[in-house]
Amino acid sequence: MAIPKIRHSYANETAVREDGDYVLYWMIAFRRPRYNFALQHAVDRAKQFGKPLVVFEPLRTRYRWASDRLHRFVIEGMRDNAEHFADLPVTYYPYVEPKPGAGSPLLHRLAKQACTVVTDEYPCFFLPHMIEAVKDRIPARLELVDSNGVMPLRTPERTFTVAHSYRRWMQKNILDALVEIPSEDPLAGQDLPRLDSLPTKITKKWPAANLDKLLADGGLAKIPIDHDVAPSPIVAGGFVDGGQRLTKFVSQTIDVYNDDRNHPDEHATTGLSPHLHFGHISAHEIVAAIFDNEDWTPDKASAANGKNNGFWNTSEPAEAFLDQVLTWREMGFNLSFRQPDTYDKFESLPGWAQTTLAEHTSDERPYIYSLDEFESASTHDPLWNAAQRELVQTGVMHNYMRMLWGKKILHWTKTPHDALQIMEHLNNKYGLDGRDPNSYSGIFWVLGRYDRAWGPKRPIFGSVRYMTSDSAAKKLRLKKYVKRFSGSEQQTLSF
Repeated sequence: MAIPKIRHSYANETAVREDGDYVLYWMIAFRRPRYNFALQHAVDRAKQFGKPLVVFEPLRTRYRWASDRLHRFVIEGMRDNAEHFADLPVTYYPYVEPKPGAGSPLLHRLAKQACTVVTDEYPCFFLPHMIEAVKDRIPARLELVDSNGVMPLRTPERTFTVAHSYRRWMQKNILDALVEIPSEDPLAGQDLPRLDSLPTKITKKWPAANLDKLLADGGLAKIPIDHDVAPSPIVAGGFVDGGQRLTKFVSQTIDVYNDDRNHPDEHATTGLSPHLHFGHISAHEIVAAIFDNEDWTPDKASAANGKNNGFWNTSEPAEAFLDQVLTWREMGFNLSFRQPDTYDKFESLPGWAQTTLAEHTSDERPYIYSLDEFESASTHDPLWNAAQRELVQTGVMHNYMRMLWGKKILHWTKTPHDALQIMEHLNNKYGLDGRDPNSYSGIFWVLGRYDRAWGPKRPIFGSVRYMTSDSAAKKLRLKKYVKRFSGSEQQTLSF
């Protein structure tokens, strides 16, 4: 099944070579074998040319915040992919760079013998810059495929600044988008030619990754990345773990999602944000699972109203969850795609937020903490410290706590610009779901993105929404949470 045209584009004008040895899928963002438009298009290309398909999944060393935590999560996904592809008509080639720059010529060498190169179009972090750097250098056509969300990146013709307007637009267009979903398993039942082997000149110089060795104790020690940021003890990478979490959420948790998701003591969320970020699971698969569980069909949808409930006519928990996936997540991709040079810059904030924060930059702060003090969870506030420790120790942070975490960083830094830098660094260094459009939405929401001006004006915040630990402690169930991440502090919260 051909992918939607709006999800496909060409990065260069190099001629396609029908006499090439194979079709190359350069897997860099959608690191999964299921519900993946890019893989699906690569399969279609291989069938078109009657050629083998090579899936090349590399992991570079030279990226900001590279660490054992991030590397292991990706490599766990590679292991799942290797096992899945093992008995299918595809050559899977995982490559983990041993030192910075070692793998730089590899794509060029692989592309030299390819009919065409298909890759993932992802509008965030270093990936767009990488595409820009290689598109005119590789000796092959480079095709980009968007498999980021349920709504194609190019469908919206403007950047949305508030949820209500995006939601109303989405509700008018989403049913058409849902008609064109990716294949659950693009290689199922396919009879592609098989490649005997990759050229030995390539595999000798750039051997395929020994995934089991890399995942063993000390397996990443020789790779020059940050070894102080340890792998997460609670989240495993890969589409297998992602699928299991989705199944558990739909079968056991979704009924309490609406009531319990904001309470840190309850475990009422999917835990899938890291898997979404690294492409180990797709928004399509998640939405399909919800619809199936709700026995939903398109005829049950109401007219667009811009409200966060009542459009889908599902259960209230399902409505609330779908709003997170189809409104809030995709708004972040809308902005990062349409504003690639500014989505992560202070200047991308709405004018009212920039103005009010500037007016209060000189306000006296009750506390001012350094990056080191924030990073080591050394503030006066035990609830904030618990949230920071959760992030450092596990690689994830409870959704509500992340909002409070950001608001207090704004409260306790010299300037809003300092607050942004600290939030970005801590979130991207420790968070498995950092470096993502949706993650940047959360950071910038702290400063006013996607929000409105609030009154009365407060010191430091001006008209930006204000949050306090005392208020959170009064309305949330978090005794177990604080105890778990209390460290050695003797401070206690009043409940």
